[in-house]
Amino acid sequence: MPALTIAIDASRTTTARRTGTENYALQLIRALIALDSPHHFHLYFRDQPPDDLFPAQPNVTLHVIPWPRAWTHTRFAAALWRARPDVTFVPAHTLPLVFPGRGVVTVHDLGYLYFPSAHPPRARRYLEWTTRFSARRAARVLVDSLATARDLAAHYDIPDHRITLVYPGLDDTLARVTDPATLAGMRARYGLPERYLLFLGTLQPRKNIARIVQAYAQWRTQSGVTDIALVLGGSPGWLYDPAWTQGVDGVIETGYVRDEDVAALYSGALALVFPTLYEGFGFPVLEAMRCGVPVIASNTSSLPEVAGNAALLVNPRGTDAIQAAIAQIVTDSTLRHTLVARGVKQAQRFTWQNAAAAALHALEQAAGTSP
Repeated sequence: MPALTIAIDASRTTTARRTGTENYALQLIRALIALDSPHHFHLYFRDQPPDDLFPAQPNVTLHVIPWPRAWTHTRFAAALWRARPDVTFVPAHTLPLVFPGRGVVTVHDLGYLYFPSAHPPRARRYLEWTTRFSARRAARVLVDSLATARDLAAHYDIPDHRITLVYPGLDDTLARVTDPATLAGMRARYGLPERYLLFLGTLQPRKNIARIVQAYAQWRTQSGVTDIALVLGGSPGWLYDPAWTQGVDGVIETGYVRDEDVAALYSGALALVFPTLYEGFGFPVLEAMRCGVPVIASNTSSLPEVAGNAALLVNPRGTDAIQAAIAQIVTDSTLRHTLVARGVKQAQRFTWQNAAAAALHALEQAAGTSP
């Protein structure tokens, strides 16, 4: 196989507080350059990356191009015109408007079509335009789930032969925390009791926070259990409403959760409560499973595909259904043990090594060097 020159937009990997998309870019690029391949990777950054962000390798070259605005369509695009790589890869939605050669892009989801109010209007219009353009311009489109593949075909007429399913992986260092001192330290930092239910993610309407809180309040009232909190882990997002939790006892908002606390936060929970309205993939479901925690998730979008038979799946628009799932998972120890065992196996299916191998094959296909 001929060696390729592969240009990658690595600008999202230097974000200080990485969320799902930024973590995807970081982990996939790390796994790509770790593969035994003849190709040379050129990583392009808007900010200077930390020295330890990517390992120094002879087939990896870093390019730092500082620029405050429209970096993708100006400085990154100009660099591509100078370098003329065999293929360009952007791991998050937006290819440059004009660039030479073939491109590959990851489209994580089309949630802005289902929940347009979940984004600031200007940001939503830009996201819709760039995603449509990028999906049509790319030689290959990587998707995190079959649900997103179906959405691309239905809304943007992207043919199946140009879509490649690449399931993301999980951080190899993520594992169940059992050390009592570590768990106690985490609880002390965030003011948590010993027993709690957990939601983890950006607090925004698409995450169904209002119904989760309402279901928890109903369960708390009906069960009479007052020593199990509902922990909302994550920062407030666009259209966050303080009324979601106002007047509800037992709800704790942690704010942003440090990377080093995530595994302990999962591990200390009775269950992950994640009946969101729409997910392109749903990392918290698998992360919780990896940490040995049972999961309540939605029966819509990509979540049944990701969770398999290892979660309690509920209608996310039914508060009573969410409440019943909470009651079932708190009281039924046999169910919890079954879901934990299934979850550990389910999470093992998703590795960054597998994701990188599939993504590299798509890059080779886009460059015309692989069938």
